[in-house]
Amino acid sequence: MQQQKSFAPLENRGTLYLVGTPIGNLEDMTVRAVHTLQAVDVIAAEDTRHTRKLTNYFDIHVPLVSYHEHNQQKQGDVLLKRLLQGEAVALVSDAGLPAISDPGSALVATAIAHDIPVVPIPGANAALSALIASGLPTDHFLFLGFLPRERKACRRELQQWRDISATLLLYEAPHRLLSTLALIADEWGNRQAAVARELTKRHEEWLRGTIDELVVWFEQHPPRGECSLAIEGNASEVAAEEELPWWHALSLEAHVAHWIAEGASSRDAIQKVAVERNMKKRDVYNYYHRRHE
Repeated sequence: MQQQKSFAPLENRGTLYLVGTPIGNLEDMTVRAVHTLQAVDVIAAEDTRHTRKLTNYFDIHVPLVSYHEHNQQKQGDVLLKRLLQGEAVALVSDAGLPAISDPGSALVATAIAHDIPVVPIPGANAALSALIASGLPTDHFLFLGFLPRERKACRRELQQWRDISATLLLYEAPHRLLSTLALIADEWGNRQAAVARELTKRHEEWLRGTIDELVVWFEQHPPRGECSLAIEGNASEVAAEEELPWWHALSLEAHVAHWIAEGASSRDAIQKVAVERNMKKRDVYNYYHRRHE
């Protein structure tokens, strides 16, 4: 059992501040975050070059040290020593809240193990921003971060969360987005989803629709910039039987293949699928034939 009073005066102990930074738009930096960075003894940054642009913009003159996945053990020991000596350390990531999809969580665990107060300074977060504007349920959600890059490992990860009813949140790089969406469609079926691109930046863009519709779109419009995804959770069996169409769990390709197996020509199968999914026949045709060229 450990009790922490974040605003109580400390003796011979420093404090680790987890400071949220903008995910793109510098105006999302909070006043408290600026004041905290101005007051600490050192700022541990994922990329000091990136963070220096932020500190210069807000006229913050505090030493920066690097803390990332390649030096977390060595630098973590150095930061712990400074904390034990009574210094205040701020941890920041390149964007958003630190310790999410970065090695900051290891430093947090180490600080807590040594009875060092850990104080969050809230700020922007891409996953939650994607969730609240996705149009999907927000009462329950699960953050998956980045999926594994290796295809088999990615499939195993997707299979693990396939039956979760909560809205699922994840991040993806633009060059992997299309293949990831196609894999999600194969493993989870054709769910409702939203892709938020370049959040808070000048070219922020939202794409909302079924996964199949998003795949068709991104085949024709290759994405740029980091992407945050919000994907509909798995509906209950009762809801699936009562409300969802029979083809709901099929990918677009499997849907077309079903009608071909029933004896329809590929042209007629594409027509049937377009009608059933309320999609343009041209989009279904382009998607299907790219897969069979």
